[in-house]
Amino acid sequence: MKKRFIFFVLLAFLVVGVFPLSPLTPAANAQDGIEWQCPEDFSGQTLNIFNWSLYIGEETIPTFEKLCDVTVNYDVYDTADVMLTRLREGNPGYDVVFMSDYMTQAMIEEGYLEPLDFSLLPNFENISEQFTGLFFDPENEYSVPYLWGTTALTYNINRVDDEVTSWADMFEYDGPVAWLDEPPDIIAIGLLMTGNPPNPENEEQIEEARDYLIEHGDNVRAIESINLIQLMETGEVDMAIMYSGEAYQLIEACECDDFEYVIPVEGANIYIDSVSIPTGARNTRLAHAFIDYLMDPYVAAEISNTVIYASPNKKVEELGLIDPEIRENPAIYLEPEVIERLFFIQNNPDLEIAILDAWDEIILSVGY
Repeated sequence: MKKRFIFFVLLAFLVVGVFPLSPLTPAANAQDGIEWQCPEDFSGQTLNIFNWSLYIGEETIPTFEKLCDVTVNYDVYDTADVMLTRLREGNPGYDVVFMSDYMTQAMIEEGYLEPLDFSLLPNFENISEQFTGLFFDPENEYSVPYLWGTTALTYNINRVDDEVTSWADMFEYDGPVAWLDEPPDIIAIGLLMTGNPPNPENEEQIEEARDYLIEHGDNVRAIESINLIQLMETGEVDMAIMYSGEAYQLIEACECDDFEYVIPVEGANIYIDSVSIPTGARNTRLAHAFIDYLMDPYVAAEISNTVIYASPNKKVEELGLIDPEIRENPAIYLEPEVIERLFFIQNNPDLEIAILDAWDEIILSVGY
């Protein structure tokens, strides 16, 4: 709790602009000013990357391939469970992996990540101090912050009659809704709604959250990880639990004012996604070069402007590289009163099986 409080205080300086979602203006190609140079001759080598789908800039990989004269094999996963299972079964050859804070914590504790050599990461100085030394990697030995955001509610204001301000509004809604397919995130919401802490302390609290979610799951039409934007666009659902960046990708594609992103009054998850080198990586030096490349401000800005998540890179702020529609909206760069309602999901290996078992029961009962 103390670390969470410290992080919120440090984030308070990010206070900005207005809250409603509005269509984004096209961002300039930030990579036009890239100064990063490949640190050594990697010509002809291969780098294998494992990341969430739709979570990289359009030019990020092609530019790196050109600068280092290498080939990148870019593999994607849809849910945290897929990534964790893949690495726990033995690294099939990935050199770089992207994961959220609690996943990084789990992989460090289980010995699945390699310590980083910061002599090969000079651009780490570009990372804002408030995003370092956090609970999941206190000494930043194994990870470099990549992007950060929240998990909350998006709804169609033309189809939902009343303003949405709470998770209860979703659970009590008569129309179709969708949930994000991430067990810890949704279980955490159930925990909040049953008066428990979002990071459970025992199996009884998980069971209470499970029962609440099952009881209030009649309006669920989908539990998805990659099709939530499409479900909202087509009107198949009126409301969805989504990542903040997905909400803005939705509004940018729509070029309309039909959608709003809401952080409920009960609270929501804030996450910091990081990049690491998994144990058993075949090309650790090229992996370090890629991670350093990601921290170049022009590269970081192109990623942030494409996927519409907040960047932990202080240089992108100093150089004014973030699209103003992103930088000036506190649904992404958060207001202090919103920050106070947020929480990190933390890894608890003693309760991991209980959470996954509860999720299986929820899926069976809800029907998706």
